This record gives sequence, C-alpha cells and structure tokens, in this order.
Amino acid sequence: MQLKVLGAAREVGRSAFLIKGNGTNVLLDHGVLMQRETGFPVHIQANEVDAILLSHAHLDHSGATPMFYLKNGPKLYATGLTIELSQLLIEDLLRISGFYLPFEYAELNEMIRKTVKTTPKKKEKIGSFEVEFVDAGHIPGSSSIILEDGTKRILYTGDLNAENTQLLSGANYDLGELDLVISESTYATADHESRTQVESDFVSFAKEIVEQNGTLFVPAFSVGRAQEIACVLNAANFPYPVAMDGMALKTNEILSRYPEYLRDAVELRRAIDHVEVIRNWNQRRKIVNIPGVIISPAGMLVGGTATYYNQAVSQKTKNAISIVAYQVAGTPGRTLLEKGITMIKGKPRKVKAQVRRFDFSSHSGKFDLLTMMKKIKGSPKVIMIHGEEKSCLTFADDIHENLGFETFAPTSGETYDF
Repeated sequence: MQLKVLGAAREVGRSAFLIKGNGTNVLLDHGVLMQRETGFPVHIQANEVDAILLSHAHLDHSGATPMFYLKNGPKLYATGLTIELSQLLIEDLLRISGFYLPFEYAELNEMIRKTVKTTPKKKEKIGSFEVEFVDAGHIPGSSSIILEDGTKRILYTGDLNAENTQLLSGANYDLGELDLVISESTYATADHESRTQVESDFVSFAKEIVEQNGTLFVPAFSVGRAQEIACVLNAANFPYPVAMDGMALKTNEILSRYPEYLRDAVELRRAIDHVEVIRNWNQRRKIVNIPGVIISPAGMLVGGTATYYNQAVSQKTKNAISIVAYQVAGTPGRTLLEKGITMIKGKPRKVKAQVRRFDFSSHSGKFDLLTMMKKIKGSPKVIMIHGEEKSCLTFADDIHENLGFETFAPTSGETYDF
C-alpha cells in the first residue's frame, strides 16, 4: 500500500490523504485552509479516487470535496449527520467565498447525491477495503476511520477528543493491531485544563461581565461549540440573557434529528429552549446593547454574523470577547487573541473590550494522544498531521522515543509505502 499526504502537513487545514491499496484508491477527507485566501490540498485527478471517506463536517476536512464532482465523481461515505452538516457548511462557504472556489452548488448537489450514509461500527466493503467508522468524540457525527484489506490495517484518527463534554461522549478506543496510524497532532505538545474548571471559569467570567452591565460575545463554531456553550450556561443555571445567532441555529435543527450522536439530547433541547434566537438585523442591533451573552459563528471570526458582533462589542471597555475555539494562524480570531487588534470598517483597531481565551477544546491533548498510542498493538508507522509544525515534529519525536514506533511529520506531497 501507499499513502500520499495531500494536506494538513505541519499545519491545521486542508486535510486530505490518499491511500492506494490493492486495486482500490481511497481518499480520506478533502478540506480547505481557512485564511484570507482559501487554500486547497495538493491536486489529484478525480479518476484516481474510487471512494471518499469523510471523517467529519468541519470545512478543513470537508470543504474541498465537491471538486471531485465536476463530472461523475466517486461515492462518498460518512455518517448521516456528517453529510447534513457538511452540506450546511459548504453551502455557507460558497456564499462567502464562491468566487474563489473551483466548484459551485451543482457540484455540491452531485456530491450529496453520491453519498452513502453509514453509522459507527458498521463495516462497509469498498473495493479491496473493509472500512469501519468509529465515534471520535470531536463534533456531532465525527468519526475516526479504520481500513483493512486482509494484510494491512490502518487508522485515520480524523480529529478526536477523548474527554466527555456537555454535548458529547469522548472517544474510547480498543485499537488492536495496526500497520499505519495517521494521527492528528493539534494539541500534541500540551495538556488541557480540566473541563470542569474551564466551564466554571467561563461561567464566572460571563457573570462578571454581565453584572458590570456589559455584553459578552462568544464567537463559536456553528457545529458543536455553539451548542456546547449553551449547554454549559444552562447547566450552571446562568441567570442572565443568552442569545444565539447565525448558522448555529440551522445546526440546532439538524442535531434534533440525530439524538443518538449526542451525550444527552434532552439537555441540549433544554439549553436551546432557554436561548433567545436572533434572526434579523433589528434584533442584532438591539441585543448588543443588552447585558448578556451572545453566541454566534464564525469561531475564528472569518465571516458570519460574528463579524458584526465583534465590531459592535469590541469598542466598549465594559464588554468582553471570549475565545472558545482553536484559532488558525492568519485568521482574524488569532490576530485578536495575540495582538488585541480587530478590523473595523476595513481598518485595524485596538480592541477596548476584554479578550479572554477559554480552552473548550474538541481535540485530545498530549496525555490522551499518548494514551491512545499506548493502546496500539504491533509496530505501525505513525504519520503526524493536523498540527502546527512544532506540534507535528515534537509529537513524532515523543512517540518514537516512548513507544519505539517509526514516526514521520510529513510535508505536503510526500508519499509512504507500508
């Protein structure tokens, strides 16, 4: 077999990996890099791909997939929830960046027509491969993917999280023997603070801001993070107004149809029922002047209604912005977090509101990633991807030194035989 790394090599974004097996070529994810200009994986021809396996809906894993459906593209396998959420996110990407994308709605519609809905632990036969999707605990519907052909066994982690959250149960693997592991490395150099402490600190900060007559804006990913923040506030009996806007509202509707993917669907419903739904500009202009919490995508401040809330909230000292999502280098959210600067009417402005980060990560940290690796039997090659350069290189060294596995931190375009 052969692995070709097409993206997410020493960076977070454009995840894409081609596995060439015995007469069957399978593509694992095909995402975009969300910066000022959308980035894409290393190009391959559509006729090189027999099937696409999609780990989850986030655009850095799904966003470039319609490129394969300009003509008669391959079947795409994913959980039903991932398929619906991917369609939602890619439609939004087309609205925001359509001029810069090499596909249109017609290709997205063709992709959806060619999808095969699978479920966790159901085994699919795809050419020479047997494929199994395993709950990854990252976002609703997310999966790690196991492929085997009778001689080799491969694990692609996708994005994974082993810790329980208010929204999801954490991933728990009995991995068995593997010949190749393609592992995310997002937080491979650090451990997260305990989730319970993060939730407590966040709720305390929210109360502090509102009680000084301020507004707390929480830019959050529309899929998963926005709903988790609503659950955290509701579980703490937060006594002040909470509003939600943007594409998170459509995500709420989709999640209501897939309760089996949630840790507690009833608790999510209760949390959403306590949230004020914002649907028009009159509401938006009003809500930014009312003490309370506003939850709205995009999580990295790249478009969405978050752009308006960021501008409206950031210029008053009584207000605050809570960063609760990973911020890719070069995004407005990363600039805000590191420099305290945001763009207002096209000009960089110093933010007057408090800016505070809370580690609501949906990725496993160093300890959990090492624990996962220790469960592996055999002597696999391990490919470190989906992390900034330091994370990939350091994690590769750690695994080699601690477990003796042959490890690699590739650059885009590299191939490996195994």
